[in-house]
Amino acid sequence: MHTSASSRARRALVPVLTGLLAVAGLTTASGTAEAASTLAGAAAEKGRYFGTAVAAGHLGEAPYVSTLNAEFDSVTPENEMKWDAVEPSRGSFNFANADRIVSHAQSRGMKVRGHTLVWHSQLPSWVGNLSAGDLRTAMNNHINQVMGHWKGKIHSWDVVNEAFQDGSSGARRNSPFQDKLGNGFIEEAFRAARAADPAAKLCYNDYNTDGVNAKSNAVYNMVRDFKARGVPIDCVGFQSHFNSASPVPADYQANLQRFADLGVDVQITELDIEGSGTSQATSYANVVKACLAVTRCTGITVWGITDKYSWRASGTPLLFDSNYNKKPAYTAVLNALGGTSGGGNPGNPGGATCTATYSKQEEWSDRFNGRVTITAGSAAISGWTTTVTVTSPQKIVATWNGSPTWDGSGNVMTMRPNGNGSLAAGASTSFGFTVMKNGSSAAPVIGGCTAS
Repeated sequence: MHTSASSRARRALVPVLTGLLAVAGLTTASGTAEAASTLAGAAAEKGRYFGTAVAAGHLGEAPYVSTLNAEFDSVTPENEMKWDAVEPSRGSFNFANADRIVSHAQSRGMKVRGHTLVWHSQLPSWVGNLSAGDLRTAMNNHINQVMGHWKGKIHSWDVVNEAFQDGSSGARRNSPFQDKLGNGFIEEAFRAARAADPAAKLCYNDYNTDGVNAKSNAVYNMVRDFKARGVPIDCVGFQSHFNSASPVPADYQANLQRFADLGVDVQITELDIEGSGTSQATSYANVVKACLAVTRCTGITVWGITDKYSWRASGTPLLFDSNYNKKPAYTAVLNALGGTSGGGNPGNPGGATCTATYSKQEEWSDRFNGRVTITAGSAAISGWTTTVTVTSPQKIVATWNGSPTWDGSGNVMTMRPNGNGSLAAGASTSFGFTVMKNGSSAAPVIGGCTAS
């Protein structure tokens, strides 16, 4: 049938809008308003974003990507935008890994936080060997080139990171920038950043500044001075790395508020809280409640998706465990944001678990069959979900004993039971599929099994 471009466009918008409404938990066409069931959706209803740090090297892992896509609407490259990654030698830039993250975010309508332009760490040795004049030139060129490459694509930039010492002095940290350019280097960096991308929000980012102390007072005084003199600064990032020795401070909300009162946004930029169970969940909820209580707290970023890839993995500090199951902390955050998981924790109710294992079956010159066996853990389960990711240009052309859905690329299949999904403790079932090779015999990647 021949249709006009305008009518095709109107029809194309319907599923897109329906999907956006469903993610945000907004009123549907039937007029029923439901609480959001994802972190991003619940945060959006409160006018905030909910983001995570992302590593390009994990974007080929199906459960990593599916969790990212389902739960978050903002990403921060974990290491891929740092100086040693993008300008390892002077004037030679490599944006490829960070571009992967930015492209993925853009394809999903996510915001991107840029992290970070000027920082004493993860700095190539050549930077520290420059004279003062060359260092100033190199710093400004780095800001111009990196921000210029992603101009219009980055919501907020951590322009300068961790420039103050810990402890009671409130002094600046020693670094090539501080030692050779003096106190003015932060202002210089912010002015260069404003010229490089006038639309991006420009942030100062630091840790151990979450409560009122000597370090946060020093940052506060700098921001107050910048605002008074018209130095371009739009936001302050609070990393918020907590554990039992450094818990969420009692004056956390008050500290965020006093910065907001200076006329800047505040963002929680690298949140993780070591621990487990109720204690961890309560701390996470308190952080979220503090952000919601401060009008200019515009969003929260947790520093990673799953405990297994956290920089503090032994402290299990994130919202998803190493098998991508939702932890009590996840439920506490979702509830604090006003969302609902529909009763309990669907990722792992009552400790129910399952595993998914793959085996290749028949193979021909142009295709092969695969089988995934689902096995219940030590408790009975009533349902299960897993993912199968094939490598492009491979395509799955047939399935059996399961009910599949697909992501937008057609490369990631999510499989659920096609009937009763109940399994007794230790019992197994299986599903199968046919993969057209299209020149590649690579084995599919099987994601973690989620029990319900």
